[in-house]
Amino acid sequence: MERFVEGRRGALQEHIQRQQEIHVVMGNEACDLDSTVSALALAYFLAQTSPAPKAAFIPVLNIPRADFPLRTETTFLLREQGIPAASLIFRDEIDLAGLHRAGLLALTLVDHNVLPGTDAALEDAVVEVLDHRPLEQARGPGCPVTVALVGSCATLVTERMAQGPPGVLDRTTATLLHATILLDSINLSPAAGKVTPRDVACVSLLEERFPDLPARDTIFRTLQATKFDVSGLTTEQMLRKDLKVLSSDELVLAISAIYVDLETFLRRPGLRQDLAAFCQAQGYTGLVAMVVPYNESKVLSRQLMVYSQHETFRSAVCRALEEATAPALHLQLIPSPCSCVTAYSQGNTLASRKKVLPILRAALAGPGAALGGAEEEVVPPPTPMNSLVEECPLAQAVPPLCPQDVLERVSRIAAGQPPGSPQ
Repeated sequence: MERFVEGRRGALQEHIQRQQEIHVVMGNEACDLDSTVSALALAYFLAQTSPAPKAAFIPVLNIPRADFPLRTETTFLLREQGIPAASLIFRDEIDLAGLHRAGLLALTLVDHNVLPGTDAALEDAVVEVLDHRPLEQARGPGCPVTVALVGSCATLVTERMAQGPPGVLDRTTATLLHATILLDSINLSPAAGKVTPRDVACVSLLEERFPDLPARDTIFRTLQATKFDVSGLTTEQMLRKDLKVLSSDELVLAISAIYVDLETFLRRPGLRQDLAAFCQAQGYTGLVAMVVPYNESKVLSRQLMVYSQHETFRSAVCRALEEATAPALHLQLIPSPCSCVTAYSQGNTLASRKKVLPILRAALAGPGAALGGAEEEVVPPPTPMNSLVEECPLAQAVPPLCPQDVLERVSRIAAGQPPGSPQ
């Protein structure tokens, strides 16, 4: 694995010069540990087993290089396995659109199954999909799709590699996959509501083949500590560290995951000014922070924070979260030092961001859609356009908004009028 990754930049340049096929394996825009390891491991596997030996298999991390230090658990694990950041290829270092126009690009998606609108032109370059989310877009018969609701996309990659020729799965790759599944599944904890029998089976398989892998508890505690280590980060960096964005007409809502206790976060000096600057810089109407405080007691807790300088919009988002039934979040108010911030403890700790995102998306579309209905009937949102991604419209901030337009839009949400309805 180490030599494979180190040789990718040279292989990319050589194939561009020779006008030969470049097969990119790319994770989603959040570029968490699962997306990164799944892209690296599957590209490595395909390079050793593909019947198209002239293609260069290139794993691409779907963020700009400058944002990689924010993925603290990923930088730690790769460094421990002898894979330096200098060897990795990031989204701002490869011209996927140019390669596609030249007829050189084949694209495999891991840890997501649909491209954002800004990458719509690349859709017909997609040749395979591996994901652990519900399928959002049908693919043609020439594009194999592996979608299963397991705890980690790395589980699907492990299953794929386990079926390959002996020796393809080396210790470094096994270590990366093993650690990723453990982190995603909260150390295979049933109480966290993420693990499936297939995740457990893959962890056991990796341990059987490589008995000297680190102990589960050790690697999980280490990765948890590095993932949630935000010491030294500014408020803006904390909010960017794990960020997704939802939009509807004139409204743009940022959803950040942060990993310190909410009461501690709310006491940060200059927080109100930092939140205002963060939203203003990117044109966000508001921000929802989904708080998962790190602690070593293995007791999962969740908190929520809703921020917006537009009181009507903040109230509409809060009402959607408070009244949601699919799932019910069981929210309890927490005192907030800022009038523009509403804070909650979340009693339903099994309601992760994946389950809250549809509630927020429906709230942007109109309050009626956010309430009621069976949980399984809620359609998951398309892969959100992360503002950290190059070429995303949000990367340079949305166009300037007229305050009257925003106030009119949020007033309609509060009044229960559908988008685009006459006044």
